[in-house]
Amino acid sequence: MTGNDMKAEQKELKVETAILKQVTIAYLILVHRFPEQFKRLFKALYHPENYYLIHLDKKTGIGIYEDIEEFLTDFPNTYILESENVVWGGYSMIQVELNGIKYLLNLNIKWDFFINLSGQDYPLKSQKIIREYLTKNIGNNFIKIENQLTKRPDTMNRIENYFVETDNGFSGVPYKRAYLKDVIPYIGGQWMILTRECCEFICNSGEAKKFKDYYLNTLIADESFFQTVLMNTSFDGKLINDDKRAIIWIPDGDIKLRPKTFTDEDINFLLEGDNLFARKFDDNIDNKIIDSMESSFDLPLNKAKQIIMPAANTGCALAVIVKRKADHQNIDRQNERQPTLRKIKRGVSQPTSRHKNTTFNFARPLQNPSSTRQLDR
Repeated sequence: MTGNDMKAEQKELKVETAILKQVTIAYLILVHRFPEQFKRLFKALYHPENYYLIHLDKKTGIGIYEDIEEFLTDFPNTYILESENVVWGGYSMIQVELNGIKYLLNLNIKWDFFINLSGQDYPLKSQKIIREYLTKNIGNNFIKIENQLTKRPDTMNRIENYFVETDNGFSGVPYKRAYLKDVIPYIGGQWMILTRECCEFICNSGEAKKFKDYYLNTLIADESFFQTVLMNTSFDGKLINDDKRAIIWIPDGDIKLRPKTFTDEDINFLLEGDNLFARKFDDNIDNKIIDSMESSFDLPLNKAKQIIMPAANTGCALAVIVKRKADHQNIDRQNERQPTLRKIKRGVSQPTSRHKNTTFNFARPLQNPSSTRQLDR
């Protein structure tokens, strides 16, 4: 065997070893209805080396809660997050995400990526393919990002007005206020794939506190909070302008856009891309589309075209936004809201803190209501 042959064999061995050491994923799944559809989703997502945290909206009712809790007892590495009353468009959606991320970090177990999903999402690929893909993308965070001021100016009313969230919606009339000084607002979507390091930064960095305080009283913060934090702080990880989700946005009455409910006519759209997940699905509308998708679960991903966007503060076009390195040594953690913990089934502690909100009511019209986009949970 020649020296070149030996080097080639060693390289192949290293590749095989790397493939065997696949990443571990921590999923947060937000559920508020359709328990049977959730169970099918969960079974498609489940892998014994991953971790699964389920949030059941308080509005789901005790029957659905107990049904899903019993279902999950058959699966190791599954946990139930303290239920919150989640209001569409309210900061409660962000608070559940933050509670979930902190919960997963506090488990003191090793995981590499965090992925959030709703109960009406579904994977386009098997866990084998998804884990292989993320193993090749160690250190990359996948989240839709664009400059809100220049690309989505019609949505600036969401963050330039002061909103008050209630248990049922929003109350009072929003009023104008000054936005955060020296901060560029960014927007994208609620869905993301984040590294553990990114999650630790969002939860533990004192830099994030002013954003949590400000976005507490904004509208549809789930589309812009994480993007704005990551682009305006010393976070130095890689951000890919892609959330790996297949979604078709369609008009819906007074609401500007909503995600289309997929039917079998959308199968080509779902299978031709390089996405890992899709939303949304409703078995009451089409219970065959998922069967059609599953035939391609183990097929390799299509090669993606890079998504080009301007990099922050550089003026150049990059597919990957690389934040410059910064000093993370002096992180102030004392001012962070720390969720209290209590014991639940399987002896796991979980956050119980509720964000402090006054309330809004959608009975009163919002300013420029046509500029809001529904983020269907």
